[in-house]
Amino acid sequence: MTTYSLASSTWDEKEYAAIQAVIDSDMFTMGKKVAEYERQFAEFFGSKYALMVSSGSTANLLMIASLFFTKDKSKRLKRGDEVIVPAVSWSTTYFPLQQYGLKVKFVDIDRDTLNIDIAKLGDAITEKTKAIFCVNLLGNPNEFNKIQHLIRDRNITLLEDNCESMGATYEGKQAGTFGVMGSFSSFFSHHIATMEGGCVVTDDEELYHILLTIRAHGWTRNLPKENLVTGTKSDDPFEEAFKFVLPGYNVRPLEMSGAIGIEQLKKLPDFIHKRRENAKLFVELFENHPFIQIQKEIEQSSWFGFSLILKENSPISRKELVVKLQENGIECRPIVTGNFVKNKEVLEYFDYEVSGKLTNAEYIDEHGLFVGNQQIMIREELEHLKAVLESL
Repeated sequence: MTTYSLASSTWDEKEYAAIQAVIDSDMFTMGKKVAEYERQFAEFFGSKYALMVSSGSTANLLMIASLFFTKDKSKRLKRGDEVIVPAVSWSTTYFPLQQYGLKVKFVDIDRDTLNIDIAKLGDAITEKTKAIFCVNLLGNPNEFNKIQHLIRDRNITLLEDNCESMGATYEGKQAGTFGVMGSFSSFFSHHIATMEGGCVVTDDEELYHILLTIRAHGWTRNLPKENLVTGTKSDDPFEEAFKFVLPGYNVRPLEMSGAIGIEQLKKLPDFIHKRRENAKLFVELFENHPFIQIQKEIEQSSWFGFSLILKENSPISRKELVVKLQENGIECRPIVTGNFVKNKEVLEYFDYEVSGKLTNAEYIDEHGLFVGNQQIMIREELEHLKAVLESL
């Protein structure tokens, strides 16, 4: 029987050789390989700076934290400030907002694109809004020209959670680079895999220096001598190496992850090409399906996965569809967390409100799922999926 998994390994002898080289060096903590990966990552995505961290989740955490420490009053956040988010994303888009005492405002998504509904976003923005944390869902970039138009005359900071959308582009520009900062993930099932890992990109030098500090203990050790956190560092390494200036974390990546990332970045253009070729077939097979709705692509998606949303006329429920897919060796998952506002237990810890109704988020929560995309051609798997759906 044909099986269809969510993801597959993209490593070959190059990644294993990179790991072995780190083992041979006997230096496993963050070092030269991570620094080189960061340089190449920034160059690939067209940013001035890239900071590798332990995961996409910690990338989101550091982005939010850094805005509490910036000297730039136009960007600085404080507890109680309002941040707008889409109601559908991964949990660790939202948790840093709670952890830093921010007021979270949930806005509905667009049922076609699965990204934040632009019209409802416009309705949600008030004088209290200090930031918008956009999410590029399942590889699909947001319509950033419309978002920028909404905030053009307002002091609102735009951030991007791009963990599912590495390699997506909008008007020729890489997703993840439209906001003041953008986060990326390189977990196994994502566009590249570095064991665990993530990145923050930014063009803001001060924020980059803050990120360097709070990534590792809040110390000054990783800052350049002349920097925008402390000014000029002491020439005394004994004193400076253990000087703590910001309340930070330890979310450094492993040196192995940086070494693997260097090899994975070389393959990323081909990975994105293969994903888009798979998407062409997926759209061809399912865009006119009688009871399945698929995601509408904005500009150039990098197609993290393929959403399947049951239309109102569907002859089966999602539960029945999941059983049928599983019986036929097809892995599937909910569309990220679905409507995150359903998680009442954790939301007891949040200061939050809902702007308007979350009609589309609730609908995809009950009627949506996604199947995987991969960095290899999966024609047989997609045709198997079509056959299973036709059998219904």
